[in-house]
Amino acid sequence: MYGLISTQHVFSAGKGKTVTFIPVEHEVERGLEAFLERNIKKAEEDGTDHIVLEIYTPGGRVDAALHIAKVMRETEIPITAYVVKNAFSAGAYIALNADQIVMKPSTTIGSAAVIDGQGNAAGQKAESAWKAEMLAAAELNDRDPLYAEAMVDPDIEISELNVKKGDLLTLTASEALKVGYAEKIAQDRQELLAYLNLEDAKVLESNPTFADKIARFVTNPVVVPILLSLGSLGLVLELYTPGFGLAGSIGALSLMLFFYGHMIAGLAGWEAIILFGVGLVLIILELFLPGGIMGILGVAAMLTGLILAGGSLSGILIAIAIAIVVTIIGSYFFIKSFGYNGPLKRLVLFDSTSSEKGYLSHQERIDLTGRTGVTATPLRPSGSVKVDEEYLDVVTEGSYIEKGQLVKIVKVSGGRVVVRSVENNE
Repeated sequence: MYGLISTQHVFSAGKGKTVTFIPVEHEVERGLEAFLERNIKKAEEDGTDHIVLEIYTPGGRVDAALHIAKVMRETEIPITAYVVKNAFSAGAYIALNADQIVMKPSTTIGSAAVIDGQGNAAGQKAESAWKAEMLAAAELNDRDPLYAEAMVDPDIEISELNVKKGDLLTLTASEALKVGYAEKIAQDRQELLAYLNLEDAKVLESNPTFADKIARFVTNPVVVPILLSLGSLGLVLELYTPGFGLAGSIGALSLMLFFYGHMIAGLAGWEAIILFGVGLVLIILELFLPGGIMGILGVAAMLTGLILAGGSLSGILIAIAIAIVVTIIGSYFFIKSFGYNGPLKRLVLFDSTSSEKGYLSHQERIDLTGRTGVTATPLRPSGSVKVDEEYLDVVTEGSYIEKGQLVKIVKVSGGRVVVRSVENNE
């Protein structure tokens, strides 16, 4: 089920040492977290002597970066962060947690402010916690925490680096070397390995497999609500269309990708998939055995399965909310345009009874309209009227009419016969 790590072996002169290169590319998210954790553990199992993280990332999720840092700190293998392009935000934090930092010329590191999913500055509590993590990471290898603080806090000014209030610190390779945020500037791997005294070591390349790429794509916080929206909308629309067609296929595939990617990333276990599947079965049973209980339990089971697989509670709840809104709006317009044609058609009563279609709850005496009679009882406003030799239950238009008065039938509606006093009418 899980993707295997693809490792290419490149042998140099070899003196019994092994170096593993692991890429830290693109956005930092849960898929990258699982990929790095798995490869660092494999490096430990393989007896690797040194790990090099080749960093090129704009940043990403704080929770993923914190877990990556935890894995880095726990391993006994020395780790070098090799910045090959940019190491921003969470990428800078990951680099600071390495035993040493080496940068290519013309690369940068820093700009580590915390932002929310909409690109706005996070709350004060989150900013304070992230600043503390950045300072701790800097102090881990005796780096001046002032520069880490300036990467997070725009109120910090550093005149020698021309950092003014309102700016976040971003260090070039030469600046990082000058302030102690890099130990070396290396043009390429050969120069890096020479600096590490590992130029004759065996080099291992830990590259993402196809499954890893799927996991990283699927666990992206932008992709998750899209998959859940397609999944829920597709399955709901399938209930309104005959057979199992395009909508159901897209919905099922989207949900399969969601769970598969999260399993590869190590975020979802079989219990999440089983719960979701049981919930789906209960909802299907509810269609044929209505009562409400199975439907409620089914929805609860499906939501629980999604939450267990989501990794981040807040993130998955937002994604579920988006999916629900999209499903409701999409279903409304679909039903309005195409109507009910699927399994739900058997469960919903669409026909109505009307007199135009020949459905009458009783005989309607239209022939009585205009005829006159005498009140057999006082009408207050209901009572009895004798028309010829027939007694009828009637009501007035609201007035009181005494017994023995002449009245006229002015309206017949279903079983309701309305009368009016003849004297009043005259």
